[in-house]
Amino acid sequence: MKKFLLATAAMAIVSASAAYASEVKIGIELGFTGPIESLTPAMAAGAEAAIKEVSASGALLDGAKVTAVRADSTCIDSGAAKAAAERLITSDKVNGIVGADCSGVTGAILQSVARPNGMVMISPSATSPALSTAEDDGLFFRTAPSDARQGQIVADILKDKGVKSIAITYTNNDYGKGLADAIKSSFEAVGGKVTIVAAHEDGKADYSAEVGALASAGGEVLVVAGYVDQGGSGIVRAALDTGAFDTFHFPDGMVSDKLTENFGKDIDGSTGDNPGTDSPGAAILKKIGEKEGFDSTSPFAPESYDAAALLMLAMQAANSTNPADYKGKIMEVANAPGIKIFPGELAKALKLLKEGKDIDYVGASAVELIGPGESKGNYREIVIKDGKITTVRYR
Repeated sequence: MKKFLLATAAMAIVSASAAYASEVKIGIELGFTGPIESLTPAMAAGAEAAIKEVSASGALLDGAKVTAVRADSTCIDSGAAKAAAERLITSDKVNGIVGADCSGVTGAILQSVARPNGMVMISPSATSPALSTAEDDGLFFRTAPSDARQGQIVADILKDKGVKSIAITYTNNDYGKGLADAIKSSFEAVGGKVTIVAAHEDGKADYSAEVGALASAGGEVLVVAGYVDQGGSGIVRAALDTGAFDTFHFPDGMVSDKLTENFGKDIDGSTGDNPGTDSPGAAILKKIGEKEGFDSTSPFAPESYDAAALLMLAMQAANSTNPADYKGKIMEVANAPGIKIFPGELAKALKLLKEGKDIDYVGASAVELIGPGESKGNYREIVIKDGKITTVRYR
């Protein structure tokens, strides 16, 4: 009997070793098609840069190789997003998910797929305030801040510019509504006037009616809380063509190179914002991006690198790839106390964790997770100058 137990124990050790050496899979579910498809290539590349770094190090769980598995959230089709997440979990057997991206599909995946399957999700870009209070069984985190914070940032930028009145249009979904409400309440709190808050639908060929209503209400600046690859750009085009507005503020869903490709100098003087930081980690990731061939300064690319990194660091801290085991380690590795960890230092972090030491993952976006596991929030303020996006400051 004793020999049998010893043999069983030996087999268990071999099995554990084999498990550590096997492939770890990270799902990357972003809107590769849809209204933010111009943003997702850099986001996916950011997450995959972290995965490649860890896999090459051989330091995760005694030599586990890590691979990325992409899935399309579409950003707007909850049915398709949930089906894609199901495939990641049941067919691809991923150990964690970076994503989703847009708030509506992220919430749908969380409730219908992640929670029933006990799967951890870290979104780099879902910003709806409603996600802060969503039931998540400790499975959902985000390296992007809530739009409650972005509302304050927008109000501060406009106030500092001397803007007294604004009109707001928003894409008619969870993201747009939550952001519009946050901007309205924050701008009014600093003494500004909001003349109208009106939804717009994506996918229309003509937005002249929506712009007509916005123009009738008036406002010095039109805030476009929409998507650059969809109705947001349609609104701007109609506003410019009719002369209804010539100055805009663009929150994060509108900030990409596609914006200036579409409108160039026609929107000079307009402002905008997106999550971002000028921390040392951002500069380090910029060099990594140049080497790997992606633009790490693109919106949410740093947050994507950090989301993937946190998943793998939490696995190491828990000595397990089981979400039930490592979900409780994410806040631990993301915050102080501990040795600060930046992009390019993931192997170092994995070794420290194996030695039982604490780390404070700062990453590319100056990660600090608060409350229900979301970023405290740093933002880049931009202005359109000579047809180009120019960084003004970080807030």
